[in-house]
Amino acid sequence: QVQLVESGGGSVQAGGSLKLSCAASERTFNSFAMGWFRQAPGKERDIVAAISGGGYTYYTDSVKGRFTISRDDAKNTVSLQMNSLKPEDTAVYYCAESKRSYITTPRFDYDYWGQGTQVTVSS
Repeated sequence: QVQLVESGGGSVQAGGSLKLSCAASERTFNSFAMGWFRQAPGKERDIVAAISGGGYTYYTDSVKGRFTISRDDAKNTVSLQMNSLKPEDTAVYYCAESKRSYITTPRFDYDYWGQGTQVTVSS
C-alpha cells in the first residue's frame, strides 16, 4: 500500500515562508496526480494545489502567485513551497495521491493520504 509521509510544517509570522515535503513509497514508472489539501477548524478539506503525472499544475485562486507545487519522481517526493504566508493560510495541510494521471481537484478522487501537518501563520 502507498505510504505518504509529510514534513515541513510549523509556525511563522505573516509574510514568511515554509516548504512542505511529502515522501511517497516506491511505485511503478506510471506517474499519478498528486495534490495538497488543507483544512481549517470548522471548514471543509479543500484543494490547494495539484500536479499531474505529466507535470501540469493547478492552484486554487487564493494561493496563486504565492505557492508552488513540484515533484521529483526520482526521489518519489512532492513539495509545496509557500511564500508570502497569510493568517488565513493557517490549517492542517495534507498530501494526497490519486490513481488518475491527470489533474483532478475533488478530494474524493484521491486514494491515499498523509497524516497531515500543521501550518500556523500569526499576524
